[in-house]
Amino acid sequence: MKSQPDHITALDLPIPERDQLPEGFQKYFDVCDEKLGMVPNVLQAYSHNDKQLDVFSRIYNELMFGESGLSVLEKEMIAVAVSSSNACYYCQVAHGAAVREYSGEPKLGELMVMNYRVAELSDRHRSMLDFAVKLTETPHNILEADRQQLRDVGFSDSDIWDIANITGFYNMTNRVASAVDMQPNPEYHQQSR
Repeated sequence: MKSQPDHITALDLPIPERDQLPEGFQKYFDVCDEKLGMVPNVLQAYSHNDKQLDVFSRIYNELMFGESGLSVLEKEMIAVAVSSSNACYYCQVAHGAAVREYSGEPKLGELMVMNYRVAELSDRHRSMLDFAVKLTETPHNILEADRQQLRDVGFSDSDIWDIANITGFYNMTNRVASAVDMQPNPEYHQQSR
């Protein structure tokens, strides 16, 4: 059986050693090690450019952990559904692990990666994911009826804004990860099983 490649990306980026990073990023990576048991490869890849790492990590943390009417699990579910739609290996593995962790249901993480439509989901979650996937696959077909469907299951207009921003963010990161053959950290495969 062929194992996963051991590279971070297929590009020869000048990824610095941790002690070569600015102090703030060293501390950020220490927090990643403490909470996740690793520094995600996406952060290591972005570390070759301090300004991009700063912007990426700030927008990621604000979207995923900032104040919102969406739970962290719901945000991770969006990340997985979008990543599955885009067949982004890195994000399916990384965010599938997060869904397993936040839900406490390993099976849900797997179903989200494979096909969220077969999972037993609330009307709220199904509508949210249907919207995110439609926005991913055919954004020009989003209509007021799609936004109203979200309102009908309890999402506010601010929540819809967050769903759209999270969907857009993961469409961007999926494309970058796929373009550079970014590989997920092997640790993700064992998490929360």
